[in-house]
Amino acid sequence: MTDSCAPELTILYRGPLASCNYDCPYCPFAKRRDSRATLRADRAALARFVEWVTRNPQRHRQLSILFTPWGEALTRSWYREALAALSHLPHVGTVAVQTNLSCRTGWLAAADPARVALWCTYHPGETTLEKFVARTDELDAMGIRHSVGIVGLADNLAAARALRAALPEHTYLWVNAEDGRGYDPAEEAVWTALDPLFGYSVHPHPAAGQPCRTGESVISVDGDGLVRRCHFVAAPLGNLYDGTYLHALRPRPCPNTVCDCHIGYVHLETLPLYDVFAGGILERIPAGRPDLAGVCSRPRPDASRRAGMPGIGRSAAGEVGRRTASR
Repeated sequence: MTDSCAPELTILYRGPLASCNYDCPYCPFAKRRDSRATLRADRAALARFVEWVTRNPQRHRQLSILFTPWGEALTRSWYREALAALSHLPHVGTVAVQTNLSCRTGWLAAADPARVALWCTYHPGETTLEKFVARTDELDAMGIRHSVGIVGLADNLAAARALRAALPEHTYLWVNAEDGRGYDPAEEAVWTALDPLFGYSVHPHPAAGQPCRTGESVISVDGDGLVRRCHFVAAPLGNLYDGTYLHALRPRPCPNTVCDCHIGYVHLETLPLYDVFAGGILERIPAGRPDLAGVCSRPRPDASRRAGMPGIGRSAAGEVGRRTASR
């Protein structure tokens, strides 16, 4: 790099944590318990990552982070503390996490509401609608940006309709297509009535040879600092902590045949999703009413400064059953 500062970068971070307090039948991480050794390793890895972001040794103009754990992160104090601390760094654009929202929200009082954000998934059968919506109401009262979503299982339709009715109009409700399931036009129309962007989740997107922002302005980082372009391409680009990733950042086409997960296809340059989610890519919050047929988000604090920033989203907890097993 010849510039004195490295480019803006969005990081999708996933450490060793793989435990979850929920028991969703479609999720491979349901009710999984990590060993004490794994939890210690996860905490140490996260501390190392937070220290790197804080120092910003490569002098990135801006860093934005989305935590995408295999399991549920916010039941662990070190993730809550990390999110709050990172939200106060001037070179951090947005720091977000995917969560089932089972954790109390009081910890967010220590965070900067202009930078911290939550991507929340409602799991009927694991919590009540009343309890879940009460938590989202708390986020609203604190000024914490968030989106809310549900998996598009046939058994979830009534719950999804009740959720939409219970949420304020400004809260975007996204729906993830069930992994491996085909939706006929009538079914797709039913879910699209709840999420006007559902069609992007239903239909796999041609990816082979297509330009994608991953590997250039978006990367995936694991607990050891290994950098890949995204969760769906295994080839390493270097390591975060020795700086070897930096010279690998460049435009590159996607090597995969198709991309059918939001966390990947949102970055395809062949799709308009950076415009659709401008200013809220990490949180999966669309930019405004025209793209949502009446369902829109609140104006983002200082949105003009971060509009169009590199960001990332996710539709699931892992490569196995990825679209269905969403947090």
